[in-house]
Amino acid sequence: MLNQVSLFAENTKGGLFRVTSILKKANINIYTMLANDSAEYGIVRLVVDKAEVAIEALRAEGFQCRQDKVIAVEMNDTPGYLDGILAALNNANIDISYLYISFNRETVKPVVVFKTTEPETATFLIGRGYNLIESF
Repeated sequence: MLNQVSLFAENTKGGLFRVTSILKKANINIYTMLANDSAEYGIVRLVVDKAEVAIEALRAEGFQCRQDKVIAVEMNDTPGYLDGILAALNNANIDISYLYISFNRETVKPVVVFKTTEPETATFLIGRGYNLIESF
C-alpha cells in the first residue's frame, strides 16, 4: 500500500501553488495529485516520495493534513481494464471511497489509486492476479 497525504486547502487563487511551493521548499517530489473543490475549501490528495516530511512541512505552514493508506494497481492500457478491477471489487462487496488515475513512471502504464476501508482488499486483488505497486 502507498502512503497518501490528504489536506484541506483554501479554495482561493494561488491555493494549490502555496501547497506545491511548500513541498518544493521541503524537497518533496509529487508523484500524483488530485484536487477536489467545494465552496471554501478543497481536499488535495498527494502521493509523494516522503509523506512524513511532507506532512510536517505542510502542518508547519498551518495546513490540516493526514496520512492515509491507499492501494495502487498498475493497469494495462486497454479498454475495460479498470472496469474489470471495479467489477471484481463490486462482486466482493468491497466499497471504494474514492479513486483517481495516475501512471507508473517506470513502466509508463496507467495506475488506479483508490481508498477503501476493507482491510483485505490488497490481498484480494493480488489473488486475482492484479499488480499492486508500492512506489511510482
